Amino acid sequence: MKKINILIVDDSAVVRQVLTGLLEQDPAIHIMGAAADPLFAMERMSRQWPDVIVLDVEMPRMDGISFLKKIMAERPTPVVICSTLTEAGAETTMQAMSAGAVSIVTKPKIGLKRFLEDASSDIVGAVKAAAQANVRRMVMAAPHAKVAPKLSADAILPAGQGHALAQTTERIVAIGTSTGGTQALEVVLTALPRVCPGIVIVQHMPEKFTAAFAARLDGISQIEVREAQNNDRVVPGRALIAPGGRHMVLKRSGAQYFVEVLDGPLVNRHRPSVDVLFRSVAKTAGKNAVGIIMTGMGDDGANGLLEMRQAGAPTVAQDEATCVVFGMPKEAIKRGAAAKVLPLHGMAEEIVRHG
Repeated sequence: MKKINILIVDDSAVVRQVLTGLLEQDPAIHIMGAAADPLFAMERMSRQWPDVIVLDVEMPRMDGISFLKKIMAERPTPVVICSTLTEAGAETTMQAMSAGAVSIVTKPKIGLKRFLEDASSDIVGAVKAAAQANVRRMVMAAPHAKVAPKLSADAILPAGQGHALAQTTERIVAIGTSTGGTQALEVVLTALPRVCPGIVIVQHMPEKFTAAFAARLDGISQIEVREAQNNDRVVPGRALIAPGGRHMVLKRSGAQYFVEVLDGPLVNRHRPSVDVLFRSVAKTAGKNAVGIIMTGMGDDGANGLLEMRQAGAPTVAQDEATCVVFGMPKEAIKRGAAAKVLPLHGMAEEIVRHG
């Protein structure tokens, strides 16, 4: 079995040492090297190119974002950002995601070694997911820890008959995405006209990153994009992104739709979970909604999209050719949840068509 060759680029000797030890415990992973900054990394990469790069953002001689852009311009390679999670740094990390990073592993300023050890399962998972990512398809603006049981949407919302109105004047669009989704959402949302259906989105993303991500999209889109808050109205021309670390469900008061942001266990090992959002949309909006599942690792959202289709909603999955990781859409298609399969560039037109 061919191992995944990993290059770690971080100016912290502690991070390099701990990450090397943790990742090498997995028999599918080989650490080909660890560099203190991008210039040392480029020297190492001139001899052997890695399958995945684990990259810090703030480093001497060259910052991680500049290095990331250079890699993506010259030889696109899966990159996992491993950066300090702070309010101030969130926008910087969003810039990295926009430049082509596949995913984020967050690290605190204190208790770093303990954090990395406790999060070993997440780190290994992020690296393995990155190794499967086809970054050439990305749209550029540029012994393991115990695994928690995989819960379904039943942990948040009971299954059963919904109470959707037979028909409403406004459509709801529900979108679920994960790995590669930050770039995919940028393509879709920036292509929408100012007048379009209200949109609710779950993008698998760590806590505190979604606000910066939403703000960035809001600045480059015609529609309003923001991180959802409890009781926010879902109205035409507005997209609400579930906050990292919280589930989001659709509710209705009369003919008006709004969202509820709530805590709860991980569903499909995610919070927010696409399945939770899709189930709530199936129950609350029924055939007045449109469900879209896009690029991502795993199967979160596949069952929820099927529930939306069974409730009469048009459902769409992104095609393999334009996915960074054809995991979530593939599962949805396999389960008969997607009535239609479209490329990424066709999603905005589909949303407008149902408006």
